[in-house]
Amino acid sequence: MDSPTSRLLLACPDRPGLIAAVSGFLAEAGLNIVDADQHSSDEGRFFMRMMFDAIPENELAAVRQRFEHEIATPFEMEHRFAESSERKRVAIMVSREDHCLSDLLWRWRSGELGADIVAVVSNHDDHRGQVESLGLDFHHISIDPEARERAEAQALELFAGIDLLVLARYMQVLSRKFLEGLGAPAINIHHSFLPAFVGADPYRRAHERGVKLIGATAHYVTEELDAGPIIDQDVTRVSHRDEVDDLKRIGRDIERLVLARAVKAHVDDRVLLDGARTIVF
Repeated sequence: MDSPTSRLLLACPDRPGLIAAVSGFLAEAGLNIVDADQHSSDEGRFFMRMMFDAIPENELAAVRQRFEHEIATPFEMEHRFAESSERKRVAIMVSREDHCLSDLLWRWRSGELGADIVAVVSNHDDHRGQVESLGLDFHHISIDPEARERAEAQALELFAGIDLLVLARYMQVLSRKFLEGLGAPAINIHHSFLPAFVGADPYRRAHERGVKLIGATAHYVTEELDAGPIIDQDVTRVSHRDEVDDLKRIGRDIERLVLARAVKAHVDDRVLLDGARTIVF
């Protein structure tokens, strides 16, 4: 088992001495750096992720306060600390298709996910057996167009205190009120035909047009549908030999892998927002 570590993610205006200032602060605190990544953008922004020896629990508050005063404020940094020992609480929403759900459940059960799944919510009852067989809580919340607000309120009660919501092929649009009340980021997965072939049956229409590449996109959820900052994407080549069912099968494989990578990147504190984009270390 890996030794526990502390993580620091930061973003600020780029200037000389940033890396030296942060690493010097950690050295003075007796914390050994075990991994570091940084990126300077053309827009003059600096991004960094450092992983170092876990800060002793009785020193956490003091070290973080000192960093705020001595480093973050003078360098105009947006920053956050995280501890590898504090596992994130993840909730999942899913509709009828279960390929992404099943993949996440397998990764959680095998210890690969690195987070705790605390609840699975669906607008269909199809996956109750699969979820409950693993000892996880499954909640069926049907979506009535005339009572959507009540359904979302019920889901928000279940999601109190979570760190991340994963939409594992959840085929309902979440309202602005729901996203504001969630208090945690949400990650969605969809095919990468967008903005082409938007709407129903995209694989059939893509097949009719003879597409040669299909893929998937995982992104953070925002009020604008399917337009949040992209975390991960992938594609694979297809040919005229692939029928509609082949495209769907290949698409499902890509979706589950891309979603898992995006969730893992978030859980491992490797994602920083840069406006409408992400920096993924």
